[in-house]
Amino acid sequence: MGDLKMQPGLKYDQPSTQKGRTDVNAVTNWNAPLVWEGTFDPVVIDDIYKRMDPRVAVVVLAVGKYTRFLKGFLETAEKYFLVDFRVTYYIFTDNKQDVPEIELAKGRKITVLDVPSANRWQDVVLSRMKWATIAIDKQIRNEADYLFMMDVDSVFRNRFGAESLSRLSAVLHRGYYKTERIGFPYERRAESKAYIPADEGDYYYTAAVWGGHLEEMYKLVKYCYNQSEEDAKNKIEAVWQEESHLNKYLLYNKPTKVLSPEYLFSDYDQIPADVKVVRISQLVKNYAEVRPNGGN
Repeated sequence: MGDLKMQPGLKYDQPSTQKGRTDVNAVTNWNAPLVWEGTFDPVVIDDIYKRMDPRVAVVVLAVGKYTRFLKGFLETAEKYFLVDFRVTYYIFTDNKQDVPEIELAKGRKITVLDVPSANRWQDVVLSRMKWATIAIDKQIRNEADYLFMMDVDSVFRNRFGAESLSRLSAVLHRGYYKTERIGFPYERRAESKAYIPADEGDYYYTAAVWGGHLEEMYKLVKYCYNQSEEDAKNKIEAVWQEESHLNKYLLYNKPTKVLSPEYLFSDYDQIPADVKVVRISQLVKNYAEVRPNGGN
């Protein structure tokens, strides 16, 4: 954990109860916090982590036409994401000239890293794990205590604070958090390294936002990369690329904190009653226009 110093007697992975919620589960069946608005005190939990003064890395991939989303992502992150914490945005791009100049708060910076272009959006998704693994090894490990992987085609809409931090934090996919596991879009082909049997599974997690301690995230990112490479050797591609491998890993390596769909919703969808606040939302876009292979 680098220079982080834990304060004795404090439960860092457990949000403080604020006023409680009776309409949602606030804990998983392995006793990890399941974080919803109203299940923690934002002032208390931010104060706990600010005393540790962690360095937080955010990795986003902005390849091809996806650089158009950088301005909105970064400007809203500066307004809502871990405000008053030290944050470095690592932008992986094949168009450095398109990275916008953004006014950043004290202790926050942007680092731009070159990556090659891709011919298929699936290759863009899968390459994120490769470039993140390399960047952590070469650079990020020396500059961060926590790391988040995030999709750039989204904007922050409300506070996203220290309640999101833990050894390994995963976000419930908005489309499946009320679904029985038989309906989860896991990889069901046994030939794939992402295979999950029909009688196994806790939740279905999104790959658009996830985070944790640097070394825990390194293990997970490298796992997704290596498993994808093994699949490629066997001429198979997991049904949802990195997300399939992410879900396989988290099934057998439980997250220490699960974040509700508040932490990644979508402008495409109507907000249900149990989602009291949307913290990040994926933008409506024309996939055929922004993806390198027309969204196919």
